[in-house]
Amino acid sequence: MPTALITGASAGLGAEFARQLARRRADLILVARTADALEALAADLRGEYGVAVEVLPADLAIEADVEHVADRLRDASDRVDLLVNNAGFGLPLRFADNDVADEVRHLRVHVEASMRLMHAALQTMRGRGGRIINVASVAGFISRSTYSACKSWLIGFSRWANEEYARDGVTVTAVCPGFVHTTFHERMGLAPGEEGVPALMWLDAPAVVREGLRDAARGRAVSIPSLRYKVIVGAARVLPRGLTAGVARRGRV
Repeated sequence: MPTALITGASAGLGAEFARQLARRRADLILVARTADALEALAADLRGEYGVAVEVLPADLAIEADVEHVADRLRDASDRVDLLVNNAGFGLPLRFADNDVADEVRHLRVHVEASMRLMHAALQTMRGRGGRIINVASVAGFISRSTYSACKSWLIGFSRWANEEYARDGVTVTAVCPGFVHTTFHERMGLAPGEEGVPALMWLDAPAVVREGLRDAARGRAVSIPSLRYKVIVGAARVLPRGLTAGVARRGRV
């Protein structure tokens, strides 16, 4: 059976990736900060799907914890076939008003940890094949504080890596959803309806994950779930940056 390692697996898109991959009979390694939440999810997945589930608590803002997960990815005796870099969190959009320590942690989780885990995964995937999914955002296509910048880096690096390592049988896909019904916004202290975003713009997590897995299987470098967001990204490429940045100040993607 293939084995998938998923970061940020305790809730939201990470938990949905775990459920859909378990349904496909993949064994799992679940990574998140909260051990209790991981153990509860692991027990449910083992019971419902009969797959092996390993729990690996780690805070990806801490270097030693990132290295612990990287060691698991480099383990050639028990190889990982799919890495899903999903861990992340949001901050208020006003960069100068945020605590710079929070901004540094934000950068470490979204960019540094993803890069280091990709590097570790490639050590065992090259030559035998594998897949890497980086959960980015449509925010990566527009100007929108440091969250946008982090996701833009992830998209650009995924595009390059997908081309570079195709010869080694490894695909790298940046999955770029828009607003998704998960606990992401609640963890930022935002109640439903506080985003100021029309209901039409919200996506369901199962649909986002299904399309992301499908595009990864097809070897696509970038996956933008839903036609409405494909149109938005296409428009963002041709509209003035000042206009798109003004629109992007609303809500948090």
